[in-house]
Amino acid sequence: MDEVKVVVAHSERATLRVGDVFLKVDADQAHIDVEVEAMALAPVPTPEVLWRKPPVLAITAVPGTALGRLGEPSTASPAAWAAAGAAIRKLHDAPLPPWPGGAGRDLDALAADLDGECERLVTNGVLPADLVTRNRQVAQAALRPWTPMFTHGDLQITHVFTEDDEITGIIDWSEAGQGDPLYDLATLTLGHEEHLGDVVAGYGTDVDLDVIRAWWSLRSLLAVRWLVEHGFDPFMAGCEVDVLRSRM
Repeated sequence: MDEVKVVVAHSERATLRVGDVFLKVDADQAHIDVEVEAMALAPVPTPEVLWRKPPVLAITAVPGTALGRLGEPSTASPAAWAAAGAAIRKLHDAPLPPWPGGAGRDLDALAADLDGECERLVTNGVLPADLVTRNRQVAQAALRPWTPMFTHGDLQITHVFTEDDEITGIIDWSEAGQGDPLYDLATLTLGHEEHLGDVVAGYGTDVDLDVIRAWWSLRSLLAVRWLVEHGFDPFMAGCEVDVLRSRM
């Protein structure tokens, strides 16, 4: 009998692996609906949907290994990172899905959430005031008009799989939809700034690097308290707090 492995688990969702099958359990059925539809539309390799019985979605494992992990050096080659950039560009150039995604939040609402979160981080003593203030300044560059594209919305490094310098699969599409394309590039390279040039080279067009760096600060500021409250450690070397410190 195959071992049951807990991939991720918190109060909102859980993912289990049994052999070559992943079972995703989500308290919000809308996330599963988006994931299934987005994978059907995305012009990049994705898992195969085996069955769904709310609140569970069963999908196949994709071949290869993840591009890396936050807080650890990536063993993937520059060519593999460039291939990831090319795959992201293919996704961004695809026809728009009809719904907004995690990378497509209203700018005024996002700015308000960011300001409130920065205040809580300082008031509750989670992070030093100077660190929060500096990164809030950097994050401002992300709050600008953008042209909507088909975005993944949660393109963490562990969601992109590679083998022989080719992308074999991209997983976890529950935040996909219309959004800011630079958010995807920033999410992928968070904590791996040394590979940003490879990704941009594969992406194949000029991008505003200041906006990508702004998204690193913005995403990290919004994530720190949530991660702590859900049993994760953003203070580990190379993770979100180190990303914030790198902007000082």
